[in-house]
Amino acid sequence: MSVNRCMYLFSRLQRHIRTRTTSTTAGTCHASSGSGFLHKQRQAGSVVCSIHVSSNSSSQKPPDTSLFVPISLKTDCSGDGSVGLELTQPLHKSEVITRLSLCLIMSICVCAARLFHQAFISFRKFVLEVTSLPADLHIILSDICSGAGHVDDIYPYFMRHAKIIFPMLDCMDDLRKISDLRVPANWYPEARAIQRKVIFHAGPTNSGKTYHAIQRYLAAKSGVYCGPLKLLAHEIFEKSNNAGVPCDLVTGEERTFMDSDGRASGHVACTIEMCSVNTPYEVAVIDEIQMIRDPSRGWAWTRALLGLCAEEIHVCGEPAAIDFIRELMYTTGEEMEVNTYQRLTPFKILDQAVESLDNLRPGDCIVCFSKNDIYSISRQIEARGLECAVIYGSLPPGTKLSQAKKFNDPDDPCKILVATDAIGMGLNLSIKRIIFNSLIKPNVNEKGEKQMETISTSQALQISGRAGRSFTEGEGTTMHRDDLPVLKEILSHSVDPIETAGLHPTAEQIEMFAYHLPDATLSNLVDIFVSLSQVDGMFFVCNIDDFKFLADMIQHIPLNLRSRYVFCTAPINKKQPFVCTSFLKFARQFSRDEPLTFDWVGRHVSWPLSAPKNIKDLVHLEAVHDVLDLYLWLSYRFMDMFPDTALVRETQQELDDIIQQGVRNITRLIRATDPLQTQGSRGGQAGGNNASASSNHLTNSRGQRAQRGSGEMDSSLASRLVRDGLLTPDLLQQLQKEWSKDQKLEFINQSALDTEPHNNNNKGKRKKKKK
Repeated sequence: MSVNRCMYLFSRLQRHIRTRTTSTTAGTCHASSGSGFLHKQRQAGSVVCSIHVSSNSSSQKPPDTSLFVPISLKTDCSGDGSVGLELTQPLHKSEVITRLSLCLIMSICVCAARLFHQAFISFRKFVLEVTSLPADLHIILSDICSGAGHVDDIYPYFMRHAKIIFPMLDCMDDLRKISDLRVPANWYPEARAIQRKVIFHAGPTNSGKTYHAIQRYLAAKSGVYCGPLKLLAHEIFEKSNNAGVPCDLVTGEERTFMDSDGRASGHVACTIEMCSVNTPYEVAVIDEIQMIRDPSRGWAWTRALLGLCAEEIHVCGEPAAIDFIRELMYTTGEEMEVNTYQRLTPFKILDQAVESLDNLRPGDCIVCFSKNDIYSISRQIEARGLECAVIYGSLPPGTKLSQAKKFNDPDDPCKILVATDAIGMGLNLSIKRIIFNSLIKPNVNEKGEKQMETISTSQALQISGRAGRSFTEGEGTTMHRDDLPVLKEILSHSVDPIETAGLHPTAEQIEMFAYHLPDATLSNLVDIFVSLSQVDGMFFVCNIDDFKFLADMIQHIPLNLRSRYVFCTAPINKKQPFVCTSFLKFARQFSRDEPLTFDWVGRHVSWPLSAPKNIKDLVHLEAVHDVLDLYLWLSYRFMDMFPDTALVRETQQELDDIIQQGVRNITRLIRATDPLQTQGSRGGQAGGNNASASSNHLTNSRGQRAQRGSGEMDSSLASRLVRDGLLTPDLLQQLQKEWSKDQKLEFINQSALDTEPHNNNNKGKRKKKKK
């Protein structure tokens, strides 16, 4: 068939589709600017997919059709037998392939989707390999091959096949409606039924903004506090009850009711994921509202802000969120009042870096972004005869509070704190000076990709703002001289305004997807949901990589969809193999309908456990604590299957005491660990690079070599580095060899430079003699 014939058929099919499109009801298909998505139309018993352009969203993107997994069909049987062959004649496969290729050109041009290329390959394979074709398809192909039909007559049969292997083609409209996330305010009719008053308390860290919101919370007849961390929820829980206002505590792993009969109090302090959007309150407090843009957890702040049924919503956070929250409140028809606050104590950036751990002062806090740096620096501090407290994210809450209390106690000899940015929220600490050991932090972007980035202005302010709470002023600086101008540059900028809020698919939405796509896995369902989801410019779909990781892990375990979804929302650290293994065992035991008793869990974690002998033991104890957290988290979702909550909680408290003992002896644990495992990610980092006295400079964070008067390394310095675990004897010998080579090269180069002017002078003399 000629190219002209192909173009004619293509134009004919286009006109045919346009005619059908314009005759449909208004709004079915409009041509306007924006990206298209597949819209089904019924025609002659088949589904024709055309480009449908939404006029409601200019950011619409085509679905990722690579997520759609085709269903394989059998090619060894046909319900019609050989009826088609008896009515017509045998088909020539070479001719059929040619005709099908023309059909492919038209299907891709019309549908503009990779999905249909996959469907065509399957269709061609089916036609060529099936024992006997369905009678109607055999007759159509015979007519086309004999010249009695046109290529476009195949199209309805191709689409019939495509619907069979890709069931979502027959329900694409329904799937798009389910995944439409453009108006999340409408998801909470109970909140929309009342006229809420929104008060934004804006200010920097240590400005009293949360204090004012909590005062209104305590004065109300009923209230809910929503915080980002369990420690913050615990703090408000204790503060409220100490003030004579009965308050319950609700976190993912804990429920504490002040009423002896278990009746709910009028006030509740909770982590933000656990807040109820169905319970009416007089006052609600949402803390750290700027986290509404967090790539992983932002959906929880969006849900609380739009869904809480409270007469007053008190929002606390950075001024950078004011304009966005106000705009978001316009979508609910609610106005916002703004109260601004200034920092209670002044804060300044010093003009000098610390450079050496010998220059530490009481009230100093060294902030690291690596647990290895925590271990290395704390050891070097204690090697100088100083005591230090240690706080990092994976420590149990009780241990964090114990270390904070130790540091805050004026009668305790511990005056130095080494911590990660976990201190940025949730702990009141008597810090005089914040010292940034590094300005580079590992982050996970919205795509779930891990990357090393310089901390943002918001993060720098959040961390440095912890200084000065118990002093007349706070100070900030860096460990390395080169980092100080970078820190000043970061803090000189204003915080980027918040522009988007996170959303997340609910269990109900995924269940509706599963109804239409019963053969898809949970991970695949979520992927398709995100691909088809429609959001306007104010929102984004939060990162779901952790959810998918857990879904894939337990895909082979027989669980109903709702239970599988709940398991996959469990907050576990996928980087910890022991926790992931425990998660898998929990799911397998649950699927057998066998209760997870205390004895069963005890055998799994090898309880009782002894005090840690090295850092590896301490890390394992932290993982066991997380496993017990996972048990408690699941126990509040499946009470019958996790019956021994009280025993597990008692065990967890005992384990917390063991971990506290290990952290108090962390220097001894580090000494018992392989020195190479305790080095920081920057080759020793701040503490390692500044382990010597201030008179002896080592390589700094940029890898600059120190100045030396001789080619030999200072023996006293070398011995200290080996003693501190920052160098092994083998590494020391290797470094000495490299320095010797460098000095030889420098000597040769310098000799060449010294000789060159001398040679040039001789040449000049020879030229003069010739004259």
